[in-house]
Amino acid sequence: MSVRVVLLEDEELVRSGIRLILDADPDIEVVAEGRDGSQAMELVAAHRPDVVLTDIQMPGVGGLEVVKRLTALPEPPAVAVLTTFDLDEYVHAALRDGASGFLLKDTPPRELAGAVRTVARGEAMLSPRITKRLLRAFATDGTAEEARARVKVLTSRESEVAAAVARGLSNAEIAAGLFLSASTVKVHIGRIMTKLGAANRTQVAIVAHDAGLA
Repeated sequence: MSVRVVLLEDEELVRSGIRLILDADPDIEVVAEGRDGSQAMELVAAHRPDVVLTDIQMPGVGGLEVVKRLTALPEPPAVAVLTTFDLDEYVHAALRDGASGFLLKDTPPRELAGAVRTVARGEAMLSPRITKRLLRAFATDGTAEEARARVKVLTSRESEVAAAVARGLSNAEIAAGLFLSASTVKVHIGRIMTKLGAANRTQVAIVAHDAGLA
C-alpha cells in the first residue's frame, strides 16, 4: 500500500516541487495539499493520511500549531516539519510537541522520499548527523535534571536502546548492535515510550540526550 501524504506549504513553487518528487515514488501518494495550517484538520479528516508534511512558517496557522493539533487527535498521522535551516529555532519545540522529525527543503529527492517512508513506519526521520547537531544545539541545563529523573524508570537494556535511539540509529541498527531481534527492539521502544510518556521515538531521543545517555 502507498504511503498517503498531506502536504502543507504556503509557497506554491516549493509545494509543487515537493509534490512532484513524492508523486514520482511508486510507494508514495500525495493525497491533498494546503497553503495554510488552518486546513490541516479538515484535510486529515477527509483523506486519512499516514504522514503530514508541514512548513513551519505559514500565514495564518503555522506549523507548530499544526503539530499540536494533529498529535492531539485520537489516531494521529505522523507529522513532520519542513524547514529551510537545519537548526531552525522552532524545530525543537515541534519535536517536543510530538513531531516525528524534520526535513530540509533542499533535501535530495531520493532522501526526501526515503524519509517519508521512514516516518510512515513510525521511525524518526532524522539522520544521525542531524540528530546529534539538533540535540546539542537545543539541549538546555534546565531540562537535564528532569530528564535524568524520567529515565530512572528504564531497565538497563531499555536505557541502552534509548541511548541508541538518541544516536539516530534505526531499529535494524539497534538490533545488530545489541544482538537483539528487530521485533524485540520494537517492543523495547514501545515500553520506553510508555514509561517516558513520549509520543514518538524523537521525543525518546530528546529525553535520552538531555539525561546524558547519549
